Amino acid sequence: MISYNTKDWFSFIFRFHKSDTVRKLFPIMLAIGVYAAIVGYVEIEYFKISKNDYIHNIPIMHGMLGFVISLLLVFRTNTAYDRWWEGRKLWGSLVNNSRNLAIKLSAILKDENDKKFFREIIPTYASFLQKHLKDEETSKQLFEDVDLEIDHHKHKPNQVKRMMYHKINSLYEAKKITGDQLITLNEELQSFTDICGACERIKNTPIPYSYSAFIKKFIFFYTMTLPFGYSVSLGYYVAPVVVFIFYVLASLELIAEEIEDPFGDDENDLPTKKIAENIKKHVEELI
Repeated sequence: MISYNTKDWFSFIFRFHKSDTVRKLFPIMLAIGVYAAIVGYVEIEYFKISKNDYIHNIPIMHGMLGFVISLLLVFRTNTAYDRWWEGRKLWGSLVNNSRNLAIKLSAILKDENDKKFFREIIPTYASFLQKHLKDEETSKQLFEDVDLEIDHHKHKPNQVKRMMYHKINSLYEAKKITGDQLITLNEELQSFTDICGACERIKNTPIPYSYSAFIKKFIFFYTMTLPFGYSVSLGYYVAPVVVFIFYVLASLELIAEEIEDPFGDDENDLPTKKIAENIKKHVEELI
Protein backbone atom coordinates (compact mmCIF):
# COMPACT_ATOMS: atom_id res chain seq x y z
CA MET A 1 0.00 0.00 0.00
CA ILE A 2 1.33 3.45 -0.94
CA SER A 3 2.46 5.61 1.98
CA TYR A 4 1.87 9.33 1.53
CA ASN A 5 1.18 12.62 3.29
CA THR A 6 -2.53 13.39 2.93
CA LYS A 7 -1.94 17.13 3.43
CA ASP A 8 0.76 17.57 0.78
CA TRP A 9 -1.27 18.82 -2.19
CA PHE A 10 1.59 19.60 -4.56
CA SER A 11 2.98 16.05 -4.41
CA PHE A 12 -0.40 14.78 -5.65
CA ILE A 13 -0.63 17.29 -8.49
CA PHE A 14 2.88 17.27 -9.92
CA ARG A 15 4.15 13.76 -9.12
CA PHE A 16 3.14 10.76 -11.21
CA HIS A 17 3.33 7.45 -9.42
CA LYS A 18 3.90 4.26 -11.39
CA SER A 19 0.34 3.19 -10.60
CA ASP A 20 -1.12 6.50 -11.81
CA THR A 21 -3.90 6.12 -14.35
CA VAL A 22 -2.16 8.47 -16.82
CA ARG A 23 0.52 5.86 -17.45
CA LYS A 24 -2.03 3.11 -18.03
CA LEU A 25 -4.33 5.18 -20.25
CA PHE A 26 -1.73 7.12 -22.23
CA PRO A 27 -1.79 4.97 -25.41
CA ILE A 28 -5.59 5.03 -25.72
CA MET A 29 -5.67 8.71 -24.76
CA LEU A 30 -3.29 9.42 -27.62
CA ALA A 31 -5.46 7.41 -30.03
CA ILE A 32 -8.63 9.22 -28.90
CA GLY A 33 -6.90 12.58 -29.34
CA VAL A 34 -5.99 11.71 -32.94
CA TYR A 35 -9.52 10.43 -33.57
CA ALA A 36 -11.10 13.62 -32.18
CA ALA A 37 -8.78 15.80 -34.28
CA ILE A 38 -9.68 13.88 -37.45
CA VAL A 39 -13.41 14.18 -36.76
CA GLY A 40 -12.99 17.88 -36.10
CA TYR A 41 -11.05 18.37 -39.33
CA VAL A 42 -13.65 16.48 -41.39
CA GLU A 43 -16.57 18.41 -39.92
CA ILE A 44 -14.95 21.86 -40.14
CA GLU A 45 -12.85 21.68 -43.30
CA TYR A 46 -14.59 19.05 -45.44
CA PHE A 47 -18.31 19.21 -44.60
CA LYS A 48 -18.21 22.89 -43.54
CA ILE A 49 -20.66 22.24 -40.71
CA SER A 50 -21.89 25.43 -39.02
CA LYS A 51 -23.92 26.25 -35.93
CA ASN A 52 -27.10 26.19 -38.03
CA ASP A 53 -26.80 22.43 -38.70
CA TYR A 54 -28.71 19.95 -36.58
CA ILE A 55 -25.53 18.07 -35.65
CA HIS A 56 -24.58 21.08 -33.54
CA ASN A 57 -27.31 20.04 -31.05
CA ILE A 58 -25.71 16.68 -30.21
CA PRO A 59 -24.26 18.10 -26.92
CA ILE A 60 -27.83 18.13 -25.58
CA MET A 61 -27.66 14.33 -25.59
CA HIS A 62 -24.24 14.41 -23.92
CA GLY A 63 -25.59 16.65 -21.17
CA MET A 64 -28.36 14.19 -20.34
CA LEU A 65 -26.14 11.12 -20.58
CA GLY A 66 -23.39 12.80 -18.55
CA PHE A 67 -25.67 12.81 -15.51
CA VAL A 68 -26.43 9.11 -15.96
CA ILE A 69 -22.80 8.09 -16.39
CA SER A 70 -21.77 10.12 -13.35
CA LEU A 71 -24.30 8.24 -11.19
CA LEU A 72 -23.05 4.91 -12.52
CA LEU A 73 -19.42 5.75 -11.80
CA VAL A 74 -20.21 7.03 -8.31
CA PHE A 75 -21.99 3.76 -7.52
CA ARG A 76 -19.13 1.79 -9.09
CA THR A 77 -16.37 3.47 -7.09
CA ASN A 78 -18.37 3.38 -3.84
CA THR A 79 -19.03 -0.33 -4.27
CA ALA A 80 -15.36 -1.02 -4.94
CA TYR A 81 -14.27 1.04 -1.93
CA ASP A 82 -16.77 -0.79 0.29
CA ARG A 83 -15.12 -4.07 -0.69
CA TRP A 84 -11.67 -2.62 0.05
CA TRP A 85 -12.74 -1.24 3.42
CA GLU A 86 -14.54 -4.44 4.38
CA GLY A 87 -11.35 -6.35 3.67
CA ARG A 88 -9.43 -3.96 5.91
CA LYS A 89 -11.97 -4.41 8.72
CA LEU A 90 -11.73 -8.18 8.42
CA TRP A 91 -7.96 -8.13 8.74
CA GLY A 92 -8.27 -5.73 11.65
CA SER A 93 -10.57 -8.27 13.30
CA LEU A 94 -7.99 -10.99 12.62
CA VAL A 95 -5.35 -8.90 14.41
CA ASN A 96 -7.60 -8.38 17.44
CA ASN A 97 -8.75 -12.00 17.58
CA SER A 98 -5.16 -13.24 17.39
CA ARG A 99 -4.22 -10.93 20.25
CA ASN A 100 -7.21 -12.01 22.35
CA LEU A 101 -6.48 -15.69 21.79
CA ALA A 102 -2.82 -15.17 22.67
CA ILE A 103 -3.69 -13.23 25.85
CA LYS A 104 -6.14 -15.90 27.04
CA LEU A 105 -3.73 -18.74 26.28
CA SER A 106 -0.87 -16.98 28.04
CA ALA A 107 -2.96 -16.87 31.21
CA ILE A 108 -4.44 -20.39 30.91
CA LEU A 109 -1.46 -22.47 29.78
CA LYS A 110 1.33 -23.43 32.16
CA ASP A 111 3.37 -25.82 30.03
CA GLU A 112 6.04 -24.09 27.94
CA ASN A 113 5.69 -26.59 25.07
CA ASP A 114 1.98 -25.77 24.78
CA LYS A 115 2.77 -22.06 24.73
CA LYS A 116 5.42 -22.59 22.07
CA PHE A 117 2.90 -24.43 19.87
CA PHE A 118 0.43 -21.54 19.88
CA ARG A 119 3.20 -18.97 19.63
CA GLU A 120 4.01 -20.47 16.24
CA ILE A 121 0.60 -21.63 15.00
CA ILE A 122 -1.41 -18.41 15.49
CA PRO A 123 0.85 -16.26 13.24
CA THR A 124 1.00 -19.17 10.78
CA TYR A 125 -2.76 -18.89 10.22
CA ALA A 126 -2.46 -15.20 9.25
CA SER A 127 0.50 -15.92 6.97
CA PHE A 128 -1.26 -18.79 5.19
CA LEU A 129 -4.47 -16.79 4.84
CA GLN A 130 -2.53 -13.97 3.20
CA LYS A 131 -1.03 -16.39 0.65
CA HIS A 132 -4.36 -18.16 0.16
CA LEU A 133 -6.11 -14.89 -0.77
CA LYS A 134 -3.43 -14.06 -3.34
CA ASP A 135 -3.87 -17.42 -5.07
CA GLU A 136 -5.68 -17.09 -8.41
CA GLU A 137 -7.51 -20.38 -7.88
CA THR A 138 -9.21 -18.88 -4.82
CA SER A 139 -10.82 -16.22 -7.01
CA LYS A 140 -12.15 -18.79 -9.50
CA GLN A 141 -13.88 -21.26 -7.18
CA LEU A 142 -17.38 -19.98 -7.98
CA PHE A 143 -16.93 -19.71 -11.77
CA GLU A 144 -19.11 -22.27 -13.53
CA ASP A 145 -16.91 -22.38 -16.63
CA VAL A 146 -13.76 -23.18 -14.65
CA ASP A 147 -13.23 -26.81 -13.63
CA LEU A 148 -10.91 -26.83 -10.64
CA GLU A 149 -9.60 -30.03 -9.13
CA ILE A 150 -10.09 -28.97 -5.54
CA ASP A 151 -7.67 -30.53 -3.08
CA HIS A 152 -8.96 -29.60 0.35
CA HIS A 153 -5.50 -30.13 1.81
CA LYS A 154 -4.39 -27.13 -0.26
CA HIS A 155 -6.68 -24.95 1.82
CA LYS A 156 -3.92 -24.30 4.31
CA PRO A 157 -5.86 -21.90 6.57
CA ASN A 158 -8.36 -24.72 7.22
CA GLN A 159 -5.55 -27.14 7.98
CA VAL A 160 -3.94 -24.71 10.43
CA LYS A 161 -7.29 -24.08 12.12
CA ARG A 162 -7.80 -27.85 12.35
CA MET A 163 -4.44 -28.23 14.11
CA MET A 164 -5.29 -25.47 16.57
CA TYR A 165 -8.66 -26.99 17.42
CA HIS A 166 -7.23 -30.48 17.85
CA LYS A 167 -4.58 -29.06 20.19
CA ILE A 168 -7.21 -27.23 22.25
CA ASN A 169 -9.31 -30.39 22.47
CA SER A 170 -6.30 -32.47 23.56
CA LEU A 171 -5.57 -29.90 26.29
CA TYR A 172 -9.14 -30.28 27.51
CA GLU A 173 -8.89 -34.07 27.51
CA ALA A 174 -5.61 -33.81 29.45
CA LYS A 175 -7.39 -31.65 32.04
CA LYS A 176 -5.09 -28.71 31.31
CA ILE A 177 -8.05 -26.46 30.57
CA THR A 178 -11.57 -26.50 32.00
CA GLY A 179 -14.87 -26.76 30.16
CA ASP A 180 -15.57 -23.05 30.63
CA GLN A 181 -12.14 -22.20 29.25
CA LEU A 182 -12.77 -24.48 26.29
CA ILE A 183 -15.99 -22.58 25.47
CA THR A 184 -14.17 -19.26 25.75
CA LEU A 185 -11.34 -20.36 23.46
CA ASN A 186 -13.80 -21.90 21.00
CA GLU A 187 -15.34 -18.47 20.35
CA GLU A 188 -11.95 -17.06 19.38
CA LEU A 189 -11.13 -20.05 17.18
CA GLN A 190 -14.47 -19.83 15.38
CA SER A 191 -13.80 -16.20 14.49
CA PHE A 192 -10.76 -17.26 12.44
CA THR A 193 -12.90 -19.29 10.05
CA ASP A 194 -15.54 -16.55 9.91
CA ILE A 195 -12.90 -14.04 8.81
CA CYS A 196 -11.45 -16.44 6.25
CA GLY A 197 -14.88 -17.10 4.75
CA ALA A 198 -15.70 -13.40 4.53
CA CYS A 199 -12.37 -12.67 2.81
CA GLU A 200 -13.00 -15.49 0.34
CA ARG A 201 -16.45 -14.03 -0.40
CA ILE A 202 -14.81 -10.75 -1.44
CA LYS A 203 -12.08 -12.54 -3.38
CA ASN A 204 -14.21 -14.91 -5.45
CA THR A 205 -17.27 -12.70 -6.03
CA PRO A 206 -16.35 -9.90 -8.45
CA ILE A 207 -18.63 -7.11 -9.62
CA PRO A 208 -21.22 -8.69 -12.00
CA TYR A 209 -19.83 -8.93 -15.53
CA SER A 210 -22.79 -7.30 -17.24
CA TYR A 211 -22.56 -4.23 -15.00
CA SER A 212 -18.82 -3.79 -15.45
CA ALA A 213 -19.03 -4.37 -19.22
CA PHE A 214 -21.88 -1.89 -19.60
CA ILE A 215 -19.94 0.89 -17.88
CA LYS A 216 -16.91 0.35 -20.12
CA LYS A 217 -19.05 0.37 -23.25
CA PHE A 218 -20.93 3.44 -22.05
CA ILE A 219 -17.69 5.35 -21.45
CA PHE A 220 -16.30 4.32 -24.84
CA PHE A 221 -19.33 5.27 -26.94
CA TYR A 222 -19.96 8.43 -24.92
CA THR A 223 -16.40 9.59 -25.58
CA MET A 224 -16.43 8.56 -29.23
CA THR A 225 -19.50 10.73 -29.95
CA LEU A 226 -18.20 13.84 -28.21
CA PRO A 227 -16.20 15.22 -31.19
CA PHE A 228 -19.28 15.19 -33.45
CA GLY A 229 -21.12 17.67 -31.24
CA TYR A 230 -18.32 19.89 -29.98
CA SER A 231 -16.14 20.29 -33.08
CA VAL A 232 -18.23 23.18 -34.37
CA SER A 233 -17.97 25.20 -31.17
CA LEU A 234 -14.46 24.19 -30.06
CA GLY A 235 -12.70 23.65 -33.36
CA TYR A 236 -9.43 21.74 -33.04
CA TYR A 237 -9.51 22.26 -29.26
CA VAL A 238 -12.02 19.42 -29.24
CA ALA A 239 -9.10 16.94 -29.23
CA PRO A 240 -7.62 17.87 -25.80
CA VAL A 241 -11.11 18.38 -24.33
CA VAL A 242 -12.27 14.91 -25.38
CA VAL A 243 -9.02 13.35 -24.15
CA PHE A 244 -9.45 14.99 -20.76
CA ILE A 245 -13.08 13.85 -20.43
CA PHE A 246 -12.08 10.30 -21.32
CA TYR A 247 -9.21 10.44 -18.81
CA VAL A 248 -11.56 11.44 -15.98
CA LEU A 249 -14.21 8.81 -16.75
CA ALA A 250 -11.82 5.95 -17.51
CA SER A 251 -9.65 6.74 -14.48
CA LEU A 252 -12.60 6.30 -12.14
CA GLU A 253 -13.30 2.89 -13.67
CA LEU A 254 -9.62 1.88 -13.40
CA ILE A 255 -9.45 2.93 -9.75
CA ALA A 256 -12.58 0.91 -9.01
CA GLU A 257 -11.10 -2.14 -10.76
CA GLU A 258 -7.91 -1.88 -8.71
CA ILE A 259 -9.46 -1.62 -5.26
CA GLU A 260 -12.39 -4.02 -5.70
CA ASP A 261 -9.97 -6.90 -5.03
CA PRO A 262 -8.13 -5.69 -1.91
CA PHE A 263 -6.06 -8.87 -1.55
CA GLY A 264 -4.10 -8.66 -4.80
CA ASP A 265 -0.66 -7.27 -5.65
CA ASP A 266 -1.64 -3.80 -6.89
CA GLU A 267 -0.06 -0.71 -5.36
CA ASN A 268 -3.23 0.28 -3.48
CA ASP A 269 -4.19 -3.18 -2.23
CA LEU A 270 -4.15 -4.03 1.47
CA PRO A 271 -0.72 -4.77 3.03
CA THR A 272 -1.82 -8.19 4.25
CA LYS A 273 1.75 -9.50 4.40
CA LYS A 274 2.75 -6.65 6.70
CA ILE A 275 -0.34 -7.21 8.86
CA ALA A 276 0.54 -10.91 9.16
CA GLU A 277 4.07 -9.96 10.24
CA ASN A 278 2.63 -7.63 12.88
CA ILE A 279 0.40 -10.44 14.17
CA LYS A 280 3.48 -12.64 14.56
CA LYS A 281 5.28 -9.90 16.51
CA HIS A 282 2.31 -9.26 18.81
CA VAL A 283 1.68 -12.95 19.54
CA GLU A 284 5.33 -13.56 20.37
CA GLU A 285 5.18 -10.64 22.82
CA LEU A 286 2.05 -11.98 24.53
CA ILE A 287 2.75 -15.71 24.87
